[in-house]
Amino acid sequence: MIVLAIDPGTNLGWAMLLNGTIYSGVQRFNISRDESPGMRWLRFSSWLYEINKQAGGNIDVIYHERPHHRGGAATAVLEGFVSHLQTFAAQIGAEIKAVHSGTLKKFATGKGNAGKDEMIQAAISKFISPTLPVVIDDNHADALHLLSLAMAELGVK
Repeated sequence: MIVLAIDPGTNLGWAMLLNGTIYSGVQRFNISRDESPGMRWLRFSSWLYEINKQAGGNIDVIYHERPHHRGGAATAVLEGFVSHLQTFAAQIGAEIKAVHSGTLKKFATGKGNAGKDEMIQAAISKFISPTLPVVIDDNHADALHLLSLAMAELGVK
């Protein structure tokens, strides 16, 4: 089973379990002032298909974080990422599950209102190894925790 976990946003955290190895990082989907806003979605869609290609075209399940919405431009961008992710999942036949940010924080730290630093520290404690020497930022930490939650819920070791 191949699981892809995504913390959606302009600085998108991701983690994937592939053949027993965790691959992860942060992918940035910034656009410059002279670019169409649609370039963000083209780059995101291309990246998703590349990740699926690297997984042999076999992504089974996609978990993504559903954070609290505060309104404004950031919410609109987040909804765009989720819409494109749902479309991608439908096109490749993958299951998709949204995990509330409070649920993820409670799973990772025992506190549903944990801050970014606490999430990063929990990720460092749980995931740092020779194959994963650093947790890049809070987006990366959230994606790693999402992958761990998915594995626990799906019974994947």
